[in-house]
Amino acid sequence: MRLPVFLMFLMYSCLCFGLNSKHLELKSPDNNVLVDVCIADKITYSVNYGSKVILLPSAISMTLENGLIPGNHPKLKNSRKQSVNQVIFPEIRQKRAKINDVYNELELTFNGNYSLIFRAYNDGVAYRFKTAFNEDVTVYDEESAYRFSSNDTVYFAQVNCDAKPGQDCFHTSFEESYKTLPISKITTSNMAYSPVIVCLDNLKVAITESDLTDYPGMFITGTNDGTYTLKGKFAPYPSKEKSVDFYSVVSERANYIAKTRGKRSFPWRMLIIAPKDGDLIENDMVYRLAGQSQLDRPTWLKPGKSTSEWLFDNNIYGVDFKSGYNTNTYKYYIDFAAKFKLEYVLFDAGWSSWTNLFELTPGMDMEYLTSYAKEKGVGLVLWTSAYALSRQMDAALDRFKAWGIKGIMVDFIDRDDQKMIAFFDRVAEEAAKRQLFVDFHGCPKPAGLNRKFPNVLTMEGAMVQEYYKFGDKLSPEHELCIPFIRGLAGPLDYEPGNMKNETRENFKPMSNKPTSLGTRIHQMAMFLVYESPYAKMGGNPSDYLKEPDFTQFIVNIPTVWNETKVIDAKLGDYVVILRQAADGNYYLGAMNDWTPREFTVDCSFLNEGKFEIEIYKDGINADRYASDYQHEFLEISNTSSLKIQLAPGGGWVGKIRKL
Repeated sequence: MRLPVFLMFLMYSCLCFGLNSKHLELKSPDNNVLVDVCIADKITYSVNYGSKVILLPSAISMTLENGLIPGNHPKLKNSRKQSVNQVIFPEIRQKRAKINDVYNELELTFNGNYSLIFRAYNDGVAYRFKTAFNEDVTVYDEESAYRFSSNDTVYFAQVNCDAKPGQDCFHTSFEESYKTLPISKITTSNMAYSPVIVCLDNLKVAITESDLTDYPGMFITGTNDGTYTLKGKFAPYPSKEKSVDFYSVVSERANYIAKTRGKRSFPWRMLIIAPKDGDLIENDMVYRLAGQSQLDRPTWLKPGKSTSEWLFDNNIYGVDFKSGYNTNTYKYYIDFAAKFKLEYVLFDAGWSSWTNLFELTPGMDMEYLTSYAKEKGVGLVLWTSAYALSRQMDAALDRFKAWGIKGIMVDFIDRDDQKMIAFFDRVAEEAAKRQLFVDFHGCPKPAGLNRKFPNVLTMEGAMVQEYYKFGDKLSPEHELCIPFIRGLAGPLDYEPGNMKNETRENFKPMSNKPTSLGTRIHQMAMFLVYESPYAKMGGNPSDYLKEPDFTQFIVNIPTVWNETKVIDAKLGDYVVILRQAADGNYYLGAMNDWTPREFTVDCSFLNEGKFEIEIYKDGINADRYASDYQHEFLEISNTSSLKIQLAPGGGWVGKIRKL
């Protein structure tokens, strides 16, 4: 039986009454966010946003060895508050050139060599444990509860525990669709990877984490306790592994989640509060909390765009050679990149053995291709499996450096237990030593790794474009969830830009000639809406060559930004976004689900003077022929208004420059 809200609030408030209970409050700089920390038999915290209750008193603790549980029967030694107002200048400008980092902080120090730090931002709340033990510690579990007052709707990417027979539920590629479930339907048998979004009336609240180092990532599950509560869940440490094909599978797990340093700070647990849906897209709280960069001025890092041949299986046409994994095909990609001034060409899975990076595919002359790419001014990026790289890392990366490779794509990670999180750090660090950037696939969401190691330019951690090869699981609705949910965690490698597009009625999956659902401009708009400093173009170069102006426009869309503003947005339905590039030009873009929509955008953000906007928009017949589009130029000023019309599964992109 479900308890009435006032009884729930009373019950959890009672956790913080008694002779020895103590309340401490922390407010955000704008006073809208209130955190109430209660110290009684347990430590709980609650959160309000204005008059809205975000979180009822929710318990937090850690279970360490020898029965020590920081958070249970706490004895407060002292408390300290501070206010911080600083500016972060990110090495890679994913959303903006400078990030205002403004918060109030409360640090509570307890007997038992541990402390608890809370931060209140204008757009959210975070807390973390900090320990001060001389010896290493074993963490058996962590209690991270999120108690809500009503049966709110949750956007929940539930792990399919049956997807990989013989593997436990903590093995996942982190590629699921977003379900909408009431909290009451989420039990201990349901588990999602973070971030998840909780819809509280007109507010959205995101649960995720940041500064994840030497510790397992956090999944989200239910509680089965009759309350509207979500909680964190963590993969136990992999004590034994076995090799299956081209990756490692955990065959036995320990009874703890981590063994780690005794003197350390643990990951931040976060609540991002968004009064408007678009605030989720603008939010950079994960980055703010991620800690300092480990790289000293990596001026060698170069964001940009790349080809990506795996989606269409090297199925190029109009050439005088047999396409496939051979020198002629990849020379063709290099020539294509040089023609349109793409920064990179990806050699995806197939250029070498999946288990041995020194076993080259017959017909691939890597010495010639690497030399030819250098001559053409094109950087090469090489795919690797996590399995092969983990066994050959130093030797393989040294060879890549000698070849002049610029980046690596690391795939089939499929876990985020403590051991695999350490693998992320090791790859990023060793790649940086050789001035290589990294693109992780088959992996969890970013949790601050891209700030700690700016050479981690992008990550997957979502169901992305490749799924159009296999079925109709992907859709414009899913694509309109991504920037609000997965996007708030960090850069996303989606691989948009498919030139073969279909309506819902005509779509069918084709592995080596995939089409996408929605319009051609829907695909183009993803380069603007989705954030990825290393952005792969998922279309077939043979198709791109037939439409050079269209292709060059995509290539010229920046992958980093000086500023980002969401004009209008609704989670799962539509987004209208404005970004400013480093050269001062503006880019205005829109995407929608299957419902056709119309928006009017005023241009008051422009300075005085005359401007030209170059527009790519859905064609008049895009609802029946999804590849139909129109290309036009208009003269505008800061008193102008722009009408944006979107077909079903549509898109709209405009580039604005000063005349």
